[in-house]
Amino acid sequence: MNAFVIDAFEFCRVKERRDGEIELSKLPRLAEESVDKVGVIRWSLQGGSNSHGHPKLILSINGAVSLICQRCLTPFVFDIDSESTLVLARDEASADELDALLADEDVEVIVGEAEFNVAALIEDEALLAIPVSPKHETCPAGLVPESVIKEEKVSPFAVLKNLKQ
Repeated sequence: MNAFVIDAFEFCRVKERRDGEIELSKLPRLAEESVDKVGVIRWSLQGGSNSHGHPKLILSINGAVSLICQRCLTPFVFDIDSESTLVLARDEASADELDALLADEDVEVIVGEAEFNVAALIEDEALLAIPVSPKHETCPAGLVPESVIKEEKVSPFAVLKNLKQ
């Protein structure tokens, strides 16, 4: 059996655990987001069941991805560190019912399969962890375009103050 394909329900039933590393270059959608397509994502997958007896997977991933800052347009390293609880359903209809029953924003209900692709799950989790518009917390000095600096310094309250006068 391939290390990245599991029977999701059996994996949960026997409370199996697997972990490993996967190269960023083997995750095409995540590699597309990366500047240099270099790096490793470390992952851990634990099977079990929730308090209601439904099968669940706990996926933890971490690693570093080089992204382009949308403010200064230079590369920076973004650290991915994410953990998700995924409750398994047999089909889409059951998933919708189970999601409504659980009503927990911290738990995602997904459709499990006998041939469940763990690599795709890892890639999905990593893509959800990176920001839509990645930015440095503080861009390196001199790299932020002058127009962005001017735009950031204008306060919307200053405009209201001028209207009041």
